[in-house]
Amino acid sequence: MKEFVSDPEFEIISDVCDELNTACYVIGGYVRDKIMNRSCTDIDIVVDGDGIAIASKVAERTKGSSKIVVFKKFGTAMFEYNEKKFEFVGARKESYRLSSRKPEVSPGTLEDDQKRRDFTINALAIALNKNEFGKILDPFGGMDDIESKTIKTPLDPEITYIDDPLRMMRAIRFATQLEFTIEEESLKAIALCKERISIVSQERITEEINKIILSRQPSIGFKLLFDTGLLQIIFPEMAALQGVETIQNKSHKDNFYHTLQVLDNISILSNDLWLRWAAILHDIAKPLTKRFDTKAGWTFHGHEDKGARMVPYLFKKLKLPLNEKMKFVQKLVLLHLRPIVLAQSNVTDSAVRRLLFEAGHDVDALMLLCQADITSKNEWKVKKYLNNFELVKQKLIDVEEQDHLRNWQPPVDGNEIMQLFKLKPGKEIGQLKNALREAIIEGEIKNDRQEALEFLNQYATQIGIAID
Repeated sequence: MKEFVSDPEFEIISDVCDELNTACYVIGGYVRDKIMNRSCTDIDIVVDGDGIAIASKVAERTKGSSKIVVFKKFGTAMFEYNEKKFEFVGARKESYRLSSRKPEVSPGTLEDDQKRRDFTINALAIALNKNEFGKILDPFGGMDDIESKTIKTPLDPEITYIDDPLRMMRAIRFATQLEFTIEEESLKAIALCKERISIVSQERITEEINKIILSRQPSIGFKLLFDTGLLQIIFPEMAALQGVETIQNKSHKDNFYHTLQVLDNISILSNDLWLRWAAILHDIAKPLTKRFDTKAGWTFHGHEDKGARMVPYLFKKLKLPLNEKMKFVQKLVLLHLRPIVLAQSNVTDSAVRRLLFEAGHDVDALMLLCQADITSKNEWKVKKYLNNFELVKQKLIDVEEQDHLRNWQPPVDGNEIMQLFKLKPGKEIGQLKNALREAIIEGEIKNDRQEALEFLNQYATQIGIAID
């Protein structure tokens, strides 16, 4: 392992700790990721003593390091150097109260520190002192668990999750990111301890959800969340999508597993977190709009509109940002059926103009979402949809080049209309603006200022507005 700790930063840490006769180790995620040939820039150093004092000494010797940041309450200190973040802490042991996931901390040994780690793969340490530089300390078989791709807790999993319930989310997140399997007893313990998640802040839960969403195959994590019962507690609206109902031999698809397929599909096409959230929420209102019609079978009429109206509530509940990111997701949920409808029929210029007008600069993201939403097991149907989608995409390009409706701004705005017709703010302004927009979308006039002025003059006369 010496090749993993041969960087000059570790040599400096080693020199400082040897001079102060202090044992020191690099521990946790950095060690795990180096063994797995993954990049890692967050480096945790555990010392047998005062972590803040050691950090200060090391920072003094590293030219160009950032200003050291000290967290006295936690006994830690951090600085950045060579585009890496180094955090120092004294070895410690922890004890927990049932009412909180925040431990009572006291000084301890390296063994105590490794015992408090969440998983065996995160309890690996490498010695940095000269006399054993590069030696691996692996008391819980973390190396074997990396080899077998297993998530396992160092101690009794039930105790581990009761002490800090966020570890249940972290187990599922690591299993998703690393594509590992959670050890059977640990998985059972998560299901048993799931109610403990209620003491964890929503911000921390959502942080883990986002990391799952940003994984290569997010469905792994959401299936684990559902199977353990955690999803029903932290995101019941998504869990409610699961299930198939049959009446008169007519069944609807399982919208939970359909959503996971859409999410995996979009994850192949884009790394954008908010586009992935749109995939998660695109059918979120289907349980609330589900109806059975004896002729048509199962219907979910209006689920896109109701789903869009649910987005602000869900973002607020999940502590996601209530800003343009939310509006982006809301827009895609509202419009997600539109390109699919276009792909099922002959595409008219006016339909494409309307889509461009409503989607604006988000039309490309919308098209990706709709492409991902094609999950039929009927290969012929999928091929047909995808071929039609290519026609829709080309039509979007052609119409946009001609009419410039993406991020559309009216060629004559409301203030100009008021000046042109000597009108005060009122419903007439809205009438004229809407009529102008519809005329452009329907192709009656071009998206051109002169044609817009001529149209407004004619339309104003028709509805009895005199031109001054």
